[in-house]
Amino acid sequence: MTDVAPTTSDRRLGAWVTLGALTIVAHLTLVLSGLVPNLVARPLHMALLLPWVFAAPARTAPGAITGWLAAGAGIAACGWIAWNHAALRDQYGFLEGRGQYWLAILLIVLTLEGARRMIGWPLPAVAAAALAYGMLGQHIPGTFGHAGLPVESFLGTLTIAEGGLWGSLTGVSAGVVAIFVIFGAVLNAGEAGAGFMNLAGAAAGRLTGGAAKVSVLSSALFGSISGSASANVASTGAVTLPTMVGLGYPKRLAAAVEAVASSGGQIMPPLMGAGAFVMVELTGVPYTGIMAAAILPAILYFWAVWIGIDGYAARHTLAGLPPDARPARRDVLITSLFFLVPFTLLLWSMFGRGLTPQYAAIWAIAAGVVLLFFDSGGLALARGPGRLAGACIAAGRQVAMIGIIILCASLVIGVLGITGLGVKLTSFILSAGGGGLWTALLLTALACLLLGMEVPTTAAYVICVSVAGPALIKLGLAPLQAHLFVFWFALLSTITPPVCGAVFIAAGMIGESWLRVAVTAMTLGLGLYLIPLAMIVHPELLAPGDRPMAALAAFAAIALGLGLISRGVIMRGRAGRRGGLLLLGLTLLFGRAFI
Repeated sequence: MTDVAPTTSDRRLGAWVTLGALTIVAHLTLVLSGLVPNLVARPLHMALLLPWVFAAPARTAPGAITGWLAAGAGIAACGWIAWNHAALRDQYGFLEGRGQYWLAILLIVLTLEGARRMIGWPLPAVAAAALAYGMLGQHIPGTFGHAGLPVESFLGTLTIAEGGLWGSLTGVSAGVVAIFVIFGAVLNAGEAGAGFMNLAGAAAGRLTGGAAKVSVLSSALFGSISGSASANVASTGAVTLPTMVGLGYPKRLAAAVEAVASSGGQIMPPLMGAGAFVMVELTGVPYTGIMAAAILPAILYFWAVWIGIDGYAARHTLAGLPPDARPARRDVLITSLFFLVPFTLLLWSMFGRGLTPQYAAIWAIAAGVVLLFFDSGGLALARGPGRLAGACIAAGRQVAMIGIIILCASLVIGVLGITGLGVKLTSFILSAGGGGLWTALLLTALACLLLGMEVPTTAAYVICVSVAGPALIKLGLAPLQAHLFVFWFALLSTITPPVCGAVFIAAGMIGESWLRVAVTAMTLGLGLYLIPLAMIVHPELLAPGDRPMAALAAFAAIALGLGLISRGVIMRGRAGRRGGLLLLGLTLLFGRAFI
């Protein structure tokens, strides 16, 4: 038999698979090896993601060449910092010599340009504005100016010390977020996605509005892993959207259901995308505490969506899935194992063995890799290597996407700390609010909405909570309460015009006007606007472990209130009746605040 020489495209694909595998192994090694110095681990994290940012998206030979040149320069700079980490520690963030000066500029430019290539201009523009403020803020009169900073100290703190690019957020990205991104990539490469869909179909398929409720359940399961509303819409929507339209759902409703359900995945424990791990670092609350606080609000969100679907199903006479469209019991049992086994191992490792989330995730990743060589019919050895290769490429891309976002956001956080601008903005929120909590909450919510329209959820949360979080805490909120409030409102832009990413994608996939989809999505996703405020009125909702009965009572009251509000917004009928439902629902949610 004559051997067939591999094509150039085959070799290129093989190179990216190899780089993806290196990305996975390197990040797992950082966790397993113990205490790697921060100025080694964090630059290595950046070095590994640069080829995916600059070279992987290239579609032409010149683009690939310039991409690899940029990535190579960045890798060399990161490598230099890692190699000289001990000496740099003694410089205390002060650049020495022209070479270090240009190295700092190179790292900052690559971070800004890398973020622009991956997610567009808004976040890099915010970071560039922050950098300009750090360099030129001494020329700004009044409160918001600063005394001026030596360039060597300002740039050095951002690039050769454990601040700015190599701050604690980057440490979370390298040591925790990347591990769970790898976990999600491994699960999605196998049969776990089919398991999500089958379980959701079996649980909700026969109910009124069953196809929409299948979308809600599957998106909640998938979205907690993916950490991206847009990625969630693109993946689960490829199955749920055609199904809903085929069963007679209006296109605007089908797209709105998928957008709203996919947005909720980021607030659903146990993983909550990347946000939970960033919150651990910023609040100092253990991961288990974050999960416990987040679970009841997340359930309330999907409860509100569920009630909304019932309302629309009654308006449009939407039946459940026909029997032949529901998964067989055997398929549900078998395919569910593909995500239940890794998830069970993850949770048991954390709660049963007391391992840290990242160590527990490594065991779950190992189980997921083994399951890549199985399918619903048994062993699938021939398909395993291809799935593993796909997992390597997906992991590399996704680690790079989240990593470059966090690196760019870290520049903003670094400038806020160095210049004292964060403290000044916090004081501004306190003074603008007149010392009132609700005015400060309104200003914070508006800031989250505006910033969230321009940058991804995690970055919007990090930047907003760095500014508004201290103000809200000074006004009496518990730290976790303030952080969850900001995190929820950072999600608003996924379904709220004018920039509603999840809505745009769902509307495009189904061929419907994005504005019609957005209006329907806002009615279905009303919990996203109301539940964060309810957390403030009912703080016991976030403490089911410490105050279980009070938490359950608050949960019941808010659930009833959300159901009444949803009915009042969606149902047809007399305006007086609908207004009464709205008033009663709002009273249940917020009446306590006026007592």
